[in-house]
Amino acid sequence: MNGLTIGRLAKQVGIGIETVRFYERQGLIEPPPRTDSNYRIYPEEEVSRLRFIKKAKSLGFTLNEIKELLFMRHDPHATQADIKNRTLAKIKDVKQKISDLTRIQKALEHLASSCYGHGPLEDCPILKAMDSENIEHCGH
Repeated sequence: MNGLTIGRLAKQVGIGIETVRFYERQGLIEPPPRTDSNYRIYPEEEVSRLRFIKKAKSLGFTLNEIKELLFMRHDPHATQADIKNRTLAKIKDVKQKISDLTRIQKALEHLASSCYGHGPLEDCPILKAMDSENIEHCGH
């Protein structure tokens, strides 16, 4: 039987064996056939599929979004516009996350600047601000 063991597949793609198993459980790759001695033997094509998954993940796509992209690759009705729209939606999502993280950073900087870093804990302005019902103390 031609193909790759899970270890060789993982090594070629640059991911761990457990990651391959996880992607299999998530339905991103098909369970491979097994040898008579019960070893999984993955088809060579899985290398490019796993590289696609790895790259899409590095671009911020979720596993569900990657599943959809993989499905669309083989959907005769899918168009480049469909893929572009998914990418534009991901860009919007990333921009929102950047905005949220920037807001969080400013709030944390505000809290850190309100504290001298010495004195009794019960006088800590950071903890007091987090206990407060007034969100404005946290820089919002």
